[in-house]
Parts: sequence; structure tokens; C-alpha cells
Amino acid sequence: MHIATIDYSASNAGQLFAQSLHDTGFAVIVNHPLDWPLIQLIYTEWLAFFKSDAKNQYRVRPEQKGGFFPTDLSETAKGETVKDLKEFFHIFPSGVFPHELSTNTHHYYEQALILAKQLLQWIQDFSPSNVQNAYHEPLPAMIEGSESLLRVLRYTPVDVDHDYIRAAAHEDINLITILPAATAPGLQVKDATGEWYDVPVEPNSLIINIGDMLQEASQFYYPSTTHRVVKYKDQDRLQERISMPFFLQPRGDVVLSARYTAGSYHAERMRELKVIQDGKILL
Repeated sequence: MHIATIDYSASNAGQLFAQSLHDTGFAVIVNHPLDWPLIQLIYTEWLAFFKSDAKNQYRVRPEQKGGFFPTDLSETAKGETVKDLKEFFHIFPSGVFPHELSTNTHHYYEQALILAKQLLQWIQDFSPSNVQNAYHEPLPAMIEGSESLLRVLRYTPVDVDHDYIRAAAHEDINLITILPAATAPGLQVKDATGEWYDVPVEPNSLIINIGDMLQEASQFYYPSTTHRVVKYKDQDRLQERISMPFFLQPRGDVVLSARYTAGSYHAERMRELKVIQDGKILL
């Protein structure tokens, strides 16, 4: 499987980007407008936060938006029975946020949202006419009035001498995901034959992938490709991994297809992920 690396500044970047997403569900972007030193500062801040006791003050609760998810509240991938060994924090503009951290994460959120609208516009513009006609509204408009989810993830050290799956095979739920290169490699994508391929992880690169909602809205023209995160046997046993996916969420009332609105689709998938407390879905 070949995942294209695209220069954001190139005159044909939008066309190449949309084509890669159609072919593989993934694309890698370089020379993008996001602030890479800022991203590195955010990774450093959050790693220190995850290693502190302060995180437990923000443990997610059914009555709050966002918060800290310890390993016992991690997701169980669809079709799996064991939770992923990771902890994470969900960030929304109107949600809970640690007062121990700086405003860097909020600045990044604003930058990434601007970029996201441009990427959705590229997908809109370079979709075939029959796919464009199937969209019930323009793709950038689908996220207006919605709060997209920024997730900061910590994959904790795993003391094993073999390849270890840190996040089980899954597909994302949203329209698209923007993922800056993480602090360690490990992201893999599965092709149509079932083979796994490493996704290129170069410094200052962004990985973009299609989510289930855009797959549905595009009548499966853009595939929501299965991916996972692994720790390789030759990696340091004490190595941690910080990553920061930004999930672009449409409004709940957005019509994806004759079968689903974004709200009904999201509710269905949340039940499958089994992240429930006091009978309420937390994600």
C-alpha cells in the first residue's frame, strides 16, 4: 500500500490529497501551516501532566464534557474484548481543561480547526460529481456549530520483548482525523488483502485519515481504513508514546445518508466502544 506524501504548498495539493484518501483512506501532508514547535511543547506538557497525580482531579464524569480517561475507562475496539492499554484526555472548547497546563493546546486547537476546514473543502472540491451530489450539505458546513474533539493520548510503557498492540484494529468514527506525527512510530494501516503497513512518521508531518461518517456520506467513495498502533519488539521497553488526534465531528443533525444522521451514527458506535459509566456513554 502506498500512502501519498503531499506538499501542502503545491498547486495540485488538493487533488493529490483527495486522490490519496480515495485510494487508501490516508494521506500524509508536509509543509503544512501548523506550528510544529508548538506541537512539541504540547507533547512535553501533557506527558508531564499524565505522569502527575493532578490528572485524577479531572477524571471524566457523566455530567461533564471531556476530561481524563484512565486505563480502566479506555475504549474496547469494535469486535474486541480487551481494553486498549492507554490513557487520554478529551478536549472541547466548552469542556473541562487542566488549569495546570498552558494555553498552548487551545492555540493548537484553533489552528487545526482552520486547517481542517481547508482539507474538507479540498475533499469537497475533488470529489466526483455524483459523490458531491450525495452530500446533503458542503463538507466544511457539516462541522459548523459542532465542537470537534481533540484527544491527547499517552500509551504507557509496556515491558515485553515482542510486538505489542497498543491500540487494537479500528476505524475512526468522524469525518476526518488530523494526526501530527507522534513521539514514537507504531501507526499501521491494513490494506484490502489484510496486510499491515507502517504509516510514514516523519517529523513535522500530518497524517490525515477518513472516518466512518465521511465514508457513509460519500457513499463509500472515501474508505474508512482499518488501522492500529503497535509497539515493536526492538523498541525501548520503557518507551512511552504521546499522540494528539483531532477528530472532526459534524453536528448531530447532519444527514449522512438515508440510513444515518451524524447523531444516530455516533450513538451507535459509542455503544459499541463500551465506554459507559453509571449507564451513560462517556465519549
